[in-house]
Amino acid sequence: MAGKKIDHVGIMVKDIDRSIQFYQDIVGMELKDKLQHTNGVIVLAFLGFNGSDETDLELIQGYNDNLPEEGKVHHIALTVDDIEEEFDRIKSLDVVLIDNEITTLPNGYRYFFFHGPEGEWIEFFQR
Repeated sequence: MAGKKIDHVGIMVKDIDRSIQFYQDIVGMELKDKLQHTNGVIVLAFLGFNGSDETDLELIQGYNDNLPEEGKVHHIALTVDDIEEEFDRIKSLDVVLIDNEITTLPNGYRYFFFHGPEGEWIEFFQR
């Protein structure tokens, strides 16, 4: 089966630097990485606790500035061992893909999105 653990949860933000500061100063998280997405528009930041490889918080700036008041969670990401194998498997099922190909970020992380049964976004993610 695909998932090994929840890799990260993505939250859309308007001001990534303000959000990074908040999650560091108020919540006590550490900034692991901040990078420009390969699409040239989105900026991503990954935060966690105590250098752990457990679930990260991903901040996403530039995806959508019309954020609903009641929540900004964009997606849940699950770690997979073989992103190509999982992409082929999901394509063969009765699942609605969001991405038509696997995206590779500048840091080498690879991912694709698909919809869950209620339209939620699910990401398979390989570090």
